[in-house]
Amino acid sequence: MKLLLDQGLPRSATHVLRSEGVDAIHAGDIGLATAEDAEILQTAASQGRVVVTLDADFHYIMVSSGATKPSVIRVRMEGLTGSQLAILLLNVIKASTDELEAGALVTVRGDRIRIRRLPLIP
Repeated sequence: MKLLLDQGLPRSATHVLRSEGVDAIHAGDIGLATAEDAEILQTAASQGRVVVTLDADFHYIMVSSGATKPSVIRVRMEGLTGSQLAILLLNVIKASTDELEAGALVTVRGDRIRIRRLPLIP
């Protein structure tokens, strides 16, 4: 699995994820620190990555555009450390690999994971 972590998420999570075999990069490490959401989505799609974000706008953009890629994981928990976020994402990947590879919007809140396949019709 290849992930692109959005600004607002701890960069240190990428190190933990990589140590577990996940190809993870942070938006700030690839020149996207101030990028618009659409640019982050476009970069993720072109690189075959799943966007991980705290921002609800990513789900809105995907639904309103009718796009099928990239998949987006929205984490609805703020204040996670890098290690906590990495552990959470490893569990999400384990629970939803097929859906993420096919194109999905995933919302994570506490121990609940909601998965919706793309495209969604508004």
